Amino acid sequence: RQQSITHNSTYYRTSLLLPLYCSNTGIPGQKYYIVMQIKIKTMSLTLALALRLNRSSVSSFSITPFTRSIIAQQQQQQQQQRCTFSIHATPPTMEEEVNPGKVEGTDLMIVEYPHPSLRATNEEVTEEELNDGSMKKLSKEMFKVMYAAEGVGLAAPQVGVNKRLMVYNPSGDEKKWLAETVLVNPKIVQYSEGIDTSTEGCLSFPGMNGEVTRSKWIKVEAMNLKGKKIKKKFTDWEARIFQHEYDHLDGTVYIDRLNEEG
Repeated sequence: RQQSITHNSTYYRTSLLLPLYCSNTGIPGQKYYIVMQIKIKTMSLTLALALRLNRSSVSSFSITPFTRSIIAQQQQQQQQQRCTFSIHATPPTMEEEVNPGKVEGTDLMIVEYPHPSLRATNEEVTEEELNDGSMKKLSKEMFKVMYAAEGVGLAAPQVGVNKRLMVYNPSGDEKKWLAETVLVNPKIVQYSEGIDTSTEGCLSFPGMNGEVTRSKWIKVEAMNLKGKKIKKKFTDWEARIFQHEYDHLDGTVYIDRLNEEG
């Protein structure tokens, strides 16, 4: 609503103020602005919050001590959220995973250890299975079961289907469906030298967890449901999810990888 353009010898700068109502600042009813600065020459973008005291007082971009305190609080909250790291854990605001049993809209159910499908050989998905729509139906129903269990990933053998197919959504939120990933016949072609140890659990081992060491990043080759080849590098949280589900496709379960302390 309010825009100004200034120029100096280094770059053009555009400041755009957008109104925003904040409900978690502790000041009910206060109105704030998102202040956006774009330095065109350096191609950098800066975002901050500025308290709107009145329309005439907001004439230039500045970060007040009040604004700094808000940003600091948000950074601290984000850091606290990163401390909780579990393969079945969704964001801290969501409930712990459970075996949902029968889920509406599918006959698939999570199998628990020592169900034989968790150790059985998993066959590669065929071109015919991709073309007849059976794998698309399977993955759609696997997502239903995964979300019902408050999980972030699920491999086909965990629902009694011994095929090399996995689904996952790093957010664990079914409303964020754009983050959903289905991988067919995946294989890891490169592991990082760096490793990371974090707590993992598994939907097939309800109520259990332990420390598992994994590669920090991996390079993967796979196919999507249309049979198109995919090459991708996975890092951090997504790499851990993939490695956990990939183990299931090889008949390995997370307790096989527990550290001695676990």
